[in-house]
Formats: sequence, C-alpha cells, structure tokens
Amino acid sequence: MGLFDKLFKRNKEQEEQKQALDEGLKKTKEGFFSKITKAIAGKDKVDEEVLDQLEDALVGADVGIETTVAIIKHIEERVSREKYLGTSELNRILQEEIMGMLTDAPSGEFATFDLPAGTKPYVILVVGVNGVGKTTTIGKLAYNFKQSGKSVVLGAADTFRAAAVDQLTIWSDRVGVPIVKKEMGSDPSSVAFDAVQSGIAREADVVIIDTAGRLHNKAHLMDELGKIRRVIGRKLPDAPHEVLLVLDGSTGQNAIEQAKHFTAATDVTAIAITKLDGTAKGGVVLAIANLFKIPVKYIGVGERMTDLQIFRKEEFVDSLFNLGDQQ
Repeated sequence: MGLFDKLFKRNKEQEEQKQALDEGLKKTKEGFFSKITKAIAGKDKVDEEVLDQLEDALVGADVGIETTVAIIKHIEERVSREKYLGTSELNRILQEEIMGMLTDAPSGEFATFDLPAGTKPYVILVVGVNGVGKTTTIGKLAYNFKQSGKSVVLGAADTFRAAAVDQLTIWSDRVGVPIVKKEMGSDPSSVAFDAVQSGIAREADVVIIDTAGRLHNKAHLMDELGKIRRVIGRKLPDAPHEVLLVLDGSTGQNAIEQAKHFTAATDVTAIAITKLDGTAKGGVVLAIANLFKIPVKYIGVGERMTDLQIFRKEEFVDSLFNLGDQQ
C-alpha cells in the first residue's frame, strides 16, 4: 500500500469515526440543545432566567448537580466580568467551560491505539459491574490493538460467572487472539498471573485481564482486586500498568455511583464509558470527568468493533455542539 493509499484510508477511517460520534451523541444533543434554544429564545443577554434554564438543560443531560453548579458558577463569573456577553455567545462560553473540565488521555501517544514505549507487555486490568459492556469493551480493545499491529493476550479472571469466560472466549475467537482461562471457581489471581506469564512468554505487546463484576461487598471487591494486583506484580513489576473502569453511560447517575464504588476499592487510572449511542444521558461524561479527575480514555458509540473510540475532548465537545441539520 502506497503513502497516498494509507493517507486516504486513514482519512476515511477518521471520517467514519466522526460520523459515528455525531450519531452516538444525537439524542443527547437533541434534548440538550432544544432546551438551550428555548432558554435563549427572544433574549438579548445572559440573565438569571437564561442561566436557570441552562441549569435545567445540563441536569437533564445527566451532567449532575455538582458539575452543573460549577459550570453555571463559572458562566455567572464571566457574565459579571464581561458585561457585553450576550446569548449569541453562550454556546461558545459553554463549550469553553466544558472543555476545561475534560481531560485527555495521559499522553499524546494515546491518540491512536498505541502503547507506551519500553513497557512490554502492557497490562490492563479491566473492572466494572456486570452488564456495563465490560467483556464487549475488552473484545473491542483487543480488536483495535490488533488492528494497530499489536499482539494481544486476554485473561479471563472473572471466574465467578461461567458466562463471562464463555463470552470472552467468543471474543478471543472473533478477534483472533489467545486467551488464558480456567474452570469456573478458580482463583482469579492465578488466572491473571498465568495471563501475564503467557504474555511474557509470547512477547505480547498487551495483556488485557477481565475481573469479576459482582462481589459480595466493597471489602470483598477491594481484597480481590488487591490480591490480583499483588500477584501479577510479582511476575511483572509495576503491573498492572492501567486499571480501566468500564461504565454504562446510558445509566446516567448510576454510573457515577459505580465509579465511586470502584475508585474507593482500587486505583483506577482510566475510564471507558459505553453505550453512549441511543441515550440522552451523554452529559454523564462531563460529570464523571469532573468528579473523579480520572481521564475518560475510551467511549463506546455503537455496536461495531471500531465504535469503541479513543476519547478526544476537542472532538467530543465539537460533536456535542455540532447541531448539523438540527440548526
């Protein structure tokens, strides 16, 4: 494939991803911006009434009370400081405030499905409750890493639920990557250890380990995740290199409660928010980013394997405010 063909393919992929993002946020935009339009209709300045309706719009998009209050406070300060501000500038101000709350992935090298240099295998421990799309996210991660030329090993350490191992096995077959698994009821940390060991032996670039999504209580969860981390750390110092929390964006405030639970139980370093397509609750991305100060690294905006996208705050905000044919 020549340079021109590669550039054409890359541009086409980027355009497809942009379309998927726009479509995935469609319901959030429809609800959010219809309320903003109503708030500023017939107004020539940003007054208290406009701010009250903007607050309702933000809460309605599941941005959350705390994050909404912070946004409104910042806008009030700007309106007070810059007396000339009118409603025509509200979208721009809102975009700037939202952009300031979001955090990109830790490094520019994460602009694609690349991995940090000098860390091999790169071990990702995936956590989250059952039903949020955790196993599907792992499968899509494996696919995208493989498409980027990386070798991948999966570890089925959710041994409390037989279906979890079966589902991950299906994904390993679909993507064409090896999986390390044991019978149901096995010690999860032993599976994780064997997965890391297999990754080292295979000289794999990345090892992705699934964990149980439902344990008896927070103390049990903390103990289990702590044990997994200690055991794989004995085999590979500094592993896991990433603890990825998967949350279901369509559950809105429930996703925030789950994030509180898991961030209290383990050192979460990145977040994946799934199922943003088909929900009007896309504002939960802002709430999670603002409350937990943990980078949202991936977002799911569709069923296709390519619809797990790396989160880029500029593209997200641009898509959120791009009304398209709604204008």
